[in-house]
Amino acid sequence: MSLRRHSPAALAILAAALVLGLPASALAQALKTAPAQAAAGMAASAFDGVVEAVRQTVVAAQVSGAVVQLGVKVGDRVTAGQLLLRIDARAADQNAAASDAQVQAARAALALATQDFARQQQLFQKSYISQSALDRAESALKSAQAQASAQLAQAGAARTQSGFYAVRAPFAGVIAEVPVALGDMAMPGRPLLTLYDPAALRVTAAVPQSIASQSAAELSPRIELPGLPAAAAWLTPVRLQRLPTVDAATHTVQLRADLPASTPSAAAGLDRIVPGMFARLWLTLPTAPAAAGASPPAATLSVPLQAIVRRAEMTGLYVLAPDGKPVLRQVRLGRVDGDRVEIRAGLMAGEQVVADPQQAARAR
Repeated sequence: MSLRRHSPAALAILAAALVLGLPASALAQALKTAPAQAAAGMAASAFDGVVEAVRQTVVAAQVSGAVVQLGVKVGDRVTAGQLLLRIDARAADQNAAASDAQVQAARAALALATQDFARQQQLFQKSYISQSALDRAESALKSAQAQASAQLAQAGAARTQSGFYAVRAPFAGVIAEVPVALGDMAMPGRPLLTLYDPAALRVTAAVPQSIASQSAAELSPRIELPGLPAAAAWLTPVRLQRLPTVDAATHTVQLRADLPASTPSAAAGLDRIVPGMFARLWLTLPTAPAAAGASPPAATLSVPLQAIVRRAEMTGLYVLAPDGKPVLRQVRLGRVDGDRVEIRAGLMAGEQVVADPQQAARAR
């Protein structure tokens, strides 16, 4: 540990305490402390949210049959129209072939009825047949035409039904879930896979109704993704959408902050942001009471970044107790601004924080 930051008097006290075995209070007097003060330029509050996909769909089966081909897995990128899986379509193909044969038979009958009607017209013009015979020939022609049209429509429906056995991607995206395996039985309505578009993501968070009433420009939204490295953890949303309904139980409003299409994480070659990630939506809050008699918002506190202690899953700092001894206290951190960090919980304004945790540990 470097001792250049301390005054000669403090160094003398430390040396005497270590050599002569003085009480811990003597060490505590030499501690370099800093008061917990309002964070300048950090008048913002964080609201827990989650990353969602703007466009996400569950592809379900429209027909029944066994899954005979599964060409994708979780995490694969697919293009629009790409074949994802195939269901056993042998029976459907046979029905389509039978419909095509019926269409050919109907067309042959229509051709015969057309030729017969033409001959009957010639005979009628020469007065060899009666009007009723010509009418019967015309009726047979119309019946053959209707039969051919019906067979064509039935064949088209059979071909469309056959297309349901080949499941294709409705849009380009990433496979998020594949709940079926090769050989499973697909049934109408059963989910086959989940697909989402990674180019259109958003963060959804619930905020108090009083805060959501402000405009997007006043809120100055920022998005923090703690799961990413510090260089890629902060994003500015391209749009902030406020849902028109209020939760009657919590009196909160859902805010949706659209992420930019090209994220810093993608540019840095890191893992792409995915739906379900934890996120924080930071919003700027008013610094003055909204109305007479209203309680002012709690001051946002900040401390030197070097005062933070991290031990396993605990994050804390040393605070001077009334007797002058440093006490390790667990806190909840906010965002970092230069060499200071915001304290969201666990500290009160004006308390003295030990700037050097190693020195405080020896003085306990």
